[in-house]
Amino acid sequence: MPSGGPDGELAASLRYLSQRFSMPYPELKAILTDIGTEELDHFEIIGSIVHQLTRNLTEAQFSQLPFASYFVDHTAGVYPVSAAGNPFTAAYIGVKGDIIADLTEDMAAEQKARVTYDNILRLSDDPDVNNVIRFLREREVVHFQRFGEALRIATDRMDQKNVYATNPAFDKPMSNIIGANVSPMKDSNLAPLSMEKSNVSPSAMEKSNVSPLSMEKPNVSPLAMEKSNASPSAMEKTGLSPATMNKSNVSPMITDNKG
Repeated sequence: MPSGGPDGELAASLRYLSQRFSMPYPELKAILTDIGTEELDHFEIIGSIVHQLTRNLTEAQFSQLPFASYFVDHTAGVYPVSAAGNPFTAAYIGVKGDIIADLTEDMAAEQKARVTYDNILRLSDDPDVNNVIRFLREREVVHFQRFGEALRIATDRMDQKNVYATNPAFDKPMSNIIGANVSPMKDSNLAPLSMEKSNVSPSAMEKSNVSPLSMEKPNVSPLAMEKSNASPSAMEKTGLSPATMNKSNVSPMITDNKG
C-alpha cells in the first residue's frame, strides 16, 4: 500500500496537520489544515483501491504474487506500508517548528509524491486505477503551488531581507529584530563582559528590552584599541585589569589617556 510509504498520503497528512500548530500566521495555519485534511481523503482513496483489488483474490492467487508475505500478516486488510513492505513510521515526517524549513520541506514532499504516482502509472495497466492515480497526481502539483504561495506569504509577513535571521514561530517579541531602524547597539550601554559578570540571571535578561543582538558588539572596536597610545604594559601599571575597566563607567580609552 504505497500511501503508507515515506512519500505517501498518510505521511503527508500527519506532516501538515502537525506543522500547523507552530505556524504564527493564520493564513499558513489555514493552508496546512486544508491540505492536511485533503491528504487524509487521498489516504482513504488509496485504501479503497487496494481493498477493491485484493478483496476477491484466492489463496492461490496470493501465493503467486509478491503480495503473499503481506497476506500472511494482514490477510486482505488494508495496513499502511510502503511499496517495499515497510510499515509506516513517524520517522517519515518532519516537523521543525520553523516556517522556512517546514514549508520548503512540504514543497519537496509534494514533488516526491508526484514522482511516486508517475512511477505507478509506468507500471499499471488498469485504466480505472490509472484515472484515479492521475487525479491524485494533479492534486500533488496543486499542493506544491499552494505551498509556494505560503512561502511567499511567510517572507512578506516577516518583511526583511534575511528571512533566516529569526524564527517568528519561536522568537518573541520580534520588535528588536525585525523592522528596527535603530542599530541594536544604540539601545544598550551594556558591554558583553560586564553583562557576563553581572548578577542578572539569563531568565531576567530574556525579559528585558535588550535583545541578544545588542550585546554582540561593544562600543569600542578592536581597531580603535589598537590605534591608541596605551600599550598593554601601560594598562598593567595602572593597577586596573581590562575586566575591572569594563565593569567601571570609564572606558579603557579614557583611562589610558589619564595614565
